[in-house]
Amino acid sequence: MDWLTGFHSVREALRAGRREFDRLWLRTGKQRDEHAELADLARARGVLVEVVDVDVLSERVDADSNHQGIALRAGPLPELSLAALLESVRSAPGVGSRLVALDGVEDPQNVGALARVAESAGAHGLILTERRAPGLTPAVSRASAGAIEWLPVARVSNLGRALAVLQKSEYWIVAAGLESDSGLYQLEDRILTGNLTVVLGAEGKGIRRSILEQADHMVQIPMRGKISSLNVSTAGAIILYDLLRRSESAERKNGGLLDGVG
Repeated sequence: MDWLTGFHSVREALRAGRREFDRLWLRTGKQRDEHAELADLARARGVLVEVVDVDVLSERVDADSNHQGIALRAGPLPELSLAALLESVRSAPGVGSRLVALDGVEDPQNVGALARVAESAGAHGLILTERRAPGLTPAVSRASAGAIEWLPVARVSNLGRALAVLQKSEYWIVAAGLESDSGLYQLEDRILTGNLTVVLGAEGKGIRRSILEQADHMVQIPMRGKISSLNVSTAGAIILYDLLRRSESAERKNGGLLDGVG
């Protein structure tokens, strides 16, 4: 078991209930409202709540974390097979399901930040590789502000084969690449009416050539300043929220057309 720390990670873990829990530690001294909320959530799940000295708490948790006087001892997050992920999103509401796949994003901070963006933008799942990707560690949960506790994650051995399976399952594959001649805002609206997987690559290296060649569409974020690249989580936010905006617009338009029939 690992120690999850910080208010957001611990709260979302307890709310989502996807882990096995052992105990919640809260530091001694004046208890804040946040501590009372966590204690109530933990007790509702039958989790032991203990008030401990801050030195004891600091000895047990990651020295690099800002534990905020909070630590939850919990088991690992479950990881799905690609088939299980596809089954779980088969009945996704709206215009189609949205997945995010990462190619070579190894920094836990970036993976956590991308998970936060993906979950908030309504993505239905995250695809990571067995190699060149971190585990779902407490650091990833902290960086995601607890979003990873809600977002289903599939772990695959080969991203190229996984994308081929997705294509056979009627998913468009959209890859973000600096070398694309097509801008993000020029992506055809018809792409937004079906299932979609957005592939993002590591900063510097980007997406591997073989993956770019496999994608149905490669798009580039318009850059108007002197800097030619963005942090991968920032790029992911721009792409996912633009697709969300356009998808919801298309959904409203299609709904209006249907409402007008007859």
